Amino acid sequence: MTALFALATSLLWGLADFGGGLLTRRVPALTVVVVSQSVATVVLGAIVVATGGWSEAGPQLWFAVGAGVVGPVAMLAFYKALALGPMGVVSPLGSLGVAVPVGVGLVLGERPGLLQFAGILVAVAGVVLAGGPQLRGAPVQRQAVLLTLLAAFGFGAVMALIAEASTTLTGLFLALFVQRVTNVAAGGAALFVSAKRGGPVLPEQGGWSAIRAGLPALAFVGLADVAANGTYSLAAQRGPVTVAAVLASLYPVITALAARGILHERLRGVQAAGAGLALVGTVLLATG
Repeated sequence: MTALFALATSLLWGLADFGGGLLTRRVPALTVVVVSQSVATVVLGAIVVATGGWSEAGPQLWFAVGAGVVGPVAMLAFYKALALGPMGVVSPLGSLGVAVPVGVGLVLGERPGLLQFAGILVAVAGVVLAGGPQLRGAPVQRQAVLLTLLAAFGFGAVMALIAEASTTLTGLFLALFVQRVTNVAAGGAALFVSAKRGGPVLPEQGGWSAIRAGLPALAFVGLADVAANGTYSLAAQRGPVTVAAVLASLYPVITALAARGILHERLRGVQAAGAGLALVGTVLLATG
């Protein structure tokens, strides 16, 4: 079940990233974050009320608050890094956040078997290669590298925090709701500051009409991200965090394949090799 939930996380995160990437081509990134997470908050709020999730409130929800604060910061750092440096460098570096939950698992005493350890190494290498790293060519600004590493740490921290935010299914709904409320508050504050400084809030073409037209896609991005956090939490609760984190971090492969299938973007040889390695690593982790 750990492998199944973690692979579902990769699928959902990969599709959410693909959808978010398409939306940010015409809608400011901060607006995409705030609107998509607002939709998810409303849906989760209804689920919490329907399931009586409020009864699960407790100190563990501070982990959800932490994940809600760290998440938008990591996302903004990642978008800024993409604007400063080549995507072929930034994207693979961003996947290094898997080291955070894996490190937490090792500190807590988890010791992967030989096959699982090999699977971790192979899968992480596959994820990095699937991003199509540029080994030569355009120079990378130091600021872009620092921002990318900050984003990677933030993504990994969210994975580690959300795994500790609940122990039951109804508690998970409440934890995800609290995380999303915090996401919207933090993202909304950043959007307000950006607007005060003259930054864009609405699309240049279409304004509010474009936002309304894009609501289905924005809702999908927000709900897929929520579902991914939920399936990751379930995966981490049912098996080794070291295995769950690595399998959940295969989402760049999904994003690359979605771009190939929907946008007809051509996969570079190194990306195809990375996808293959990621698949091999997945098999090793699942059978180990």
